[in-house]
Amino acid sequence: MFHPSLAPYRIDQFNSLNELFDLTVVFLFDNIWNNKMDQAKLLSQCNFRILFLLEGPQRKDKVFFRFGMLRMIKKIQPDIIMGFEYSLTTQFLILWKQLGIIRQKIGTTVDDSMDICNNMPSKVRFLARKWSIRFLDFLVVMSDEVSGFYQENFKLKECQLIVSPILQNPEKLRANGEELETIAQQYLQKYNLKNKKVLLFVGRLAPEKALPSFLSTISSDLLTDPDRIFAIVGEGPEFSLLQTIVEEKKLHDNIIFTGRLEGNSLYAWYLCGSGLVLPSISETFGAVVNEALIFGMPVLCSCYAGASSLITSGKGLIFNPSDKHSTIERTMLFLKTIKSVGEIRLADKPSMMENYQSQFNKEWAKLTNSTSK
Repeated sequence: MFHPSLAPYRIDQFNSLNELFDLTVVFLFDNIWNNKMDQAKLLSQCNFRILFLLEGPQRKDKVFFRFGMLRMIKKIQPDIIMGFEYSLTTQFLILWKQLGIIRQKIGTTVDDSMDICNNMPSKVRFLARKWSIRFLDFLVVMSDEVSGFYQENFKLKECQLIVSPILQNPEKLRANGEELETIAQQYLQKYNLKNKKVLLFVGRLAPEKALPSFLSTISSDLLTDPDRIFAIVGEGPEFSLLQTIVEEKKLHDNIIFTGRLEGNSLYAWYLCGSGLVLPSISETFGAVVNEALIFGMPVLCSCYAGASSLITSGKGLIFNPSDKHSTIERTMLFLKTIKSVGEIRLADKPSMMENYQSQFNKEWAKLTNSTSK
């Protein structure tokens, strides 16, 4: 499998995949270009074989190609080869197979939400999808809805579509309960969160997250109640704009900026928060939604996020962040339903996510059958 870089929310699935197959992941970057992680810590959690190809032309997060791909394939001699998205990496795999240079089954991961499926962000990607579908043996997609889209619009067979959303192992994330409770208790005291309703955002402060628009829209409602807190966990290019909104709307007592956190320092916020919001106007999936649900936290989720498929009855609400009326109405309803922060006990916040392993195994078993067209 060729993949851009190692992110924490991918590890459980890669490890699970290694239990079904002899998995080698070849990373094309040694870290996430716009969100640097503690890679040594992440790598220590991986049970699969890891290699790197880091030489070749690139622009920020865009890999044009990596030198040594074909040599790597010939060295490993895999039965199945996976690219990612409709990238040039995937296009090389298609080209080599068409030329007879490689003969393995080839596929790719497609992280698109239903909104992106229906509204391709660029003509180039639209054409790349149309071209690639003709030659790929299988696709790995995020939801049953996206699988249905490809079956209906591109006439792919169900056996050619592996539904494998970015889910994490609940037991693993919740394993260090005492440490999480200790850190959460520190947050509770530091920010005076007891008996307050804490709305949480976790993610990069980037335009696609639409956080400034969301904050401006709900600012008057936040001001009406001093016991409503909006905790923003992350960093990014829109931090200054968010600070300006806080100044102009006089939200100093309602807003907490924590900066970027990872590991238990991040997960502890799910224990001392009341609910998570993901207001993105463009979001392939949204792994933070799964994380929040694992810690028993309801979610106010954008209809544009692939992870909105996880929001079933009792798990939160879905809203349209492009619609001001919908945003205000659904946010107010959400704030009424979520609970104020009380005692910090992980046991009081049972996971809302079932272990995905059995369904995961069923979907990936499709690769053991022929998916050739």
